[in-house]
Amino acid sequence: MIKANAHKYSVSAMCRVLQVNRSTYYYEAAAKKDESELTADIQEIFRKSRNHYGTRKIKKELADCGKQVSRRRIGRIMKQEGLVSSYTTAQFKPQKDRCNESKVENVLNRQFQNQPYRNVVVSDLTYVRVGNRWNYICVLIDLFNREIIGYSAGEHKTAELVKQAFMKVDGNLSEIHIFHTDRGNEFKNETIEELLETFHMERSLSHKGCPYDNAVAEATFKIIKTEFVWNETFHTQEELKIKLWDYVNWYNHHRIHSSLGYQTPVQYRKNNLKKFV
Repeated sequence: MIKANAHKYSVSAMCRVLQVNRSTYYYEAAAKKDESELTADIQEIFRKSRNHYGTRKIKKELADCGKQVSRRRIGRIMKQEGLVSSYTTAQFKPQKDRCNESKVENVLNRQFQNQPYRNVVVSDLTYVRVGNRWNYICVLIDLFNREIIGYSAGEHKTAELVKQAFMKVDGNLSEIHIFHTDRGNEFKNETIEELLETFHMERSLSHKGCPYDNAVAEATFKIIKTEFVWNETFHTQEELKIKLWDYVNWYNHHRIHSSLGYQTPVQYRKNNLKKFV
């Protein structure tokens, strides 16, 4: 009505008579932005992350491509497209084994940051279902860049599994100065002691009943369980080993880590190794 009579009467007068705000009359709904390209980018980043990345890491990947997008907007698009991160999966804690009562002290003392290359390697084991039986995974993590430098999988939670992980390490084991773990009995074995003595590694154990003393290994296994173990089905041990190799390769070369300034472990090593050598 106002528009049809705008040539006869003033808009202000008609708005007063009709009790309509002038701003309401002049308001024009903004055209909805085309988000098809952004949606495709988010879907691609999410797919390449193997369905693991949340809004924070997707935002960083978009920023690397020159696109500044808020986490709220990314979250809205993810919800709209049904993109649910693996980290929404319910988690649970296994029963703890008996404690290793060794007198070895906690040499590391939670000094997880700013460690030189191969100075400290931390380790832990976790369980995984293979067919209708439990198997176990062991990983070795370099605190310098959170890189998984050694890994193994097998039927038994023993020192032999830890030794197999060390055998996968690329390079001289003598470069490792400190080997830190929790007090699991799989780390209390003559095999492990001989290996450490041979390559002159110092032993370090968490305090009894204190998972925070091995926080990096605990956090890494939370990632491995969420992104790998709980999202896969393993029918045979050979299948587990092949898929573990594939995951470790992706973890080291393609998965960005917020603790590394959103770089992959390999990127961080290549960019920063000279500073620490």
